[in-house]
Amino acid sequence: MQRPVKNNDQRLSTVLFSSTIMVSVLVTSHVAQAASPHGRHHGKAAGSVAVPAPPPRHVAAKRAVFRMPPPQNEDIAVSVRRRAHGTMITLGASAIARAVPGTNPLKVLAQQPGVMFQSDDPQGVDTWSTQIYMHGFLQNQISTTLDDMPLGELSYRNYNGLNPVQAISSENVGRLDVSTGAGAESVASTNNLGGSIAYHSSDPKEKMGGTLAQTFGSNALYHSFIRFDSGKLNHTGTKFYVSYMRNDTDKWKGGGNQFFQQVNAKLVQPVGDDSKISTFFDFSQYEQFNYQDYSLDILKNGGPYIDNYYNGKNSGYLSAIQAAQGHYPASLNGISDKADAAYYDSASAATDFFGGLTGDFRLTDRMRWKTTFYGHGEHQFNHWTNPFYPSPSGAPMYEQVKEPSIQRFGILSSVRYEIAHNHIEGGVWYENNQFVSSMWGYSQPNVVNGVIQGTPLNPIGNPRETPFMQLFGQTTNTNTFTAFVQDTYNPLPNLAVHFGFKSMLNTSRAGDGYLNTSYYGAASSAAGTLTTARAFLPHISGDWHFLKHHELYFDIAENVHAYPQGQYKTVASPFAVTQAAFNYARPTLKPESDWSYAVGYRYSDSLLDATLHAYHTDFSNRLQQITSGNIVNPISTVLNVGNITMNGVDAGLTLHLFHGLSLYNSISWNHSTYDSNVSSQGVTYYTKGSQVVAYPRLMYKSSLSYVYRNFDAHIDASYMSQRNLSYTGDTKVPSYWQADFGMRYKFGNMGKYASALGFVQNLELDFNIYNLTNKFYVTTMGENGFPLSGDYQSFLISPPRQFFGSIRAEF
Repeated sequence: MQRPVKNNDQRLSTVLFSSTIMVSVLVTSHVAQAASPHGRHHGKAAGSVAVPAPPPRHVAAKRAVFRMPPPQNEDIAVSVRRRAHGTMITLGASAIARAVPGTNPLKVLAQQPGVMFQSDDPQGVDTWSTQIYMHGFLQNQISTTLDDMPLGELSYRNYNGLNPVQAISSENVGRLDVSTGAGAESVASTNNLGGSIAYHSSDPKEKMGGTLAQTFGSNALYHSFIRFDSGKLNHTGTKFYVSYMRNDTDKWKGGGNQFFQQVNAKLVQPVGDDSKISTFFDFSQYEQFNYQDYSLDILKNGGPYIDNYYNGKNSGYLSAIQAAQGHYPASLNGISDKADAAYYDSASAATDFFGGLTGDFRLTDRMRWKTTFYGHGEHQFNHWTNPFYPSPSGAPMYEQVKEPSIQRFGILSSVRYEIAHNHIEGGVWYENNQFVSSMWGYSQPNVVNGVIQGTPLNPIGNPRETPFMQLFGQTTNTNTFTAFVQDTYNPLPNLAVHFGFKSMLNTSRAGDGYLNTSYYGAASSAAGTLTTARAFLPHISGDWHFLKHHELYFDIAENVHAYPQGQYKTVASPFAVTQAAFNYARPTLKPESDWSYAVGYRYSDSLLDATLHAYHTDFSNRLQQITSGNIVNPISTVLNVGNITMNGVDAGLTLHLFHGLSLYNSISWNHSTYDSNVSSQGVTYYTKGSQVVAYPRLMYKSSLSYVYRNFDAHIDASYMSQRNLSYTGDTKVPSYWQADFGMRYKFGNMGKYASALGFVQNLELDFNIYNLTNKFYVTTMGENGFPLSGDYQSFLISPPRQFFGSIRAEF
């Protein structure tokens, strides 16, 4: 068959051209509206207090309702700030800098109580495997934004956004504001059931300069970063930066590499005395060979080094052909399912363009208006080899390639107003998103008498060949509108009471799609419309600094998760089923929702920081993907597994033992269980009372840090208890301990060593070790769904001990 014409590139060009015109018009409009300066506002600021967190310890930024965000280069590690949406952990740039350059900031966040991050690569940038949980909620139930712009569902099969590592280089992250509880009604999200993660990009520097950084590490890792800051260009304060990041490493097992490059740019134009216009742009491109998925059978009988056959040579292809014919290598002898233990290849590639324009204006001494326009275009190519279906060439396998794309535009606008100890804010968010999902089959060459009859398909990126069949194709359009109103009232300087609510209207229309019945069987893909509408989602919180070192707080909120989208058999979505199943379930479908409650206490002084946080969540209508069979074309259903009751407690303590030495410890207990049993195909599975899949009941974390003048060192350790692989809990993955080490020395201005080097403002050397004890353990779980009972090939293995050295210079 001839390949249908695909116009994604043409659409992407249209996106970029339209965005350019829109930006030009808006800049002119906003400058005209805000040409006159306004006086600074001198409002009251609520107090704040440090949270027990991995050292170094720093004082939290004060709450200021209308002032510009704090300088992005502050030496802030982790703190708590009381704003209009409950407890907020702030992870600053200095805390991120303690990790290996290029490390996913979410991996740094995972040292906090109640947070778990998993990945099969040491830096946490393999998008197939990155996974974060907060207080029992998976990443697709946690909202993520960058400079207020929504990043959608934080998952590999993201249909309405992009992974944060694709949106901004870690070196350009100014801070993360993280709510591990109810999230915020003001956040641009349709999935913040379990909290929110707000990324904030760093601002351009005041003086012209640059940054050069190079990291070398295990598995031939080369991470390069270069950034140029313009400094103030004129009397109005115009400034910008442009950066380029390149991350290239071999896999720690198997063949192939993981390549990632990214360009970021940001421009800030002050307007008047306390207003500004800013733009942010991101281009990212990654090409990553994926690691093979594991089951308990493969781990027990094959060990941690089983991977796909691809090695960039003919020998890897010949081994894959032989395996597809039933002749397996000796390394798989002990595994019961040898056909699924390894395929020829599995790889992911994506190109993203993402950016926005923000106007932040002080209209009066009491009123501030902020509006953001944004756009995003993405095209992916996700490869893997199917050894169960022949190619037209006669080869016993062929290449499956998913080619999804996203095109979305949106606007956010809000107004803040202060009067009589009330800090009032209201705003709206609208987004239009088009998600195109397609999958194709490409022929692989046959092997005759040990000779490959042609060239194997390139497993990375856009296949230039013509596919011999289409497997799936569908387009889904989504319109989202939310509005919020909130007020934080300060009856006393040390007391804040907050009330607000959010309204949401989300409508998704899945068009008539194509489903290859010779591959999937006699079925058709789901087409139709689903709407999530909630007029009133309340949020109430309070914070009381009742003594000098003591603080009490509470937080209550209701949230809802709009129906997710996804390709057939890939995710827990009502659209990822057959048309018959969709029609049957549609009259009784309900979106996921929850009520979250939290209370806490904090104590802070010069000797110690202590915290106690307790939470309870009533989770309704949890949708889960139930899978069995092989992972290439699994038997997959989407079930409402009913309600979940969650109770948990976090306790943390940081001791400042003496000058420069700090010890942090935290323990987290989570009892999150299903409220009822599940029936599937006439069989009842006893899930009632079982811990939710993939999340540990107990976590312990510790960190010891020492700082002496320009030298600092730290060692971090964590323990995760066993986790359920099946819904009934009859299969579990083992518990594990894990530890990391890092040290750093800052030379400062090099002019003190040699006058000719005075242009080097700071030189820094870093050395890090990940997985210090060289232990293999189960990391990411459920990437292919979870079984109701028994074993299933749906988790990944941690990398072994990894070494990294870095050098960084600022000019």
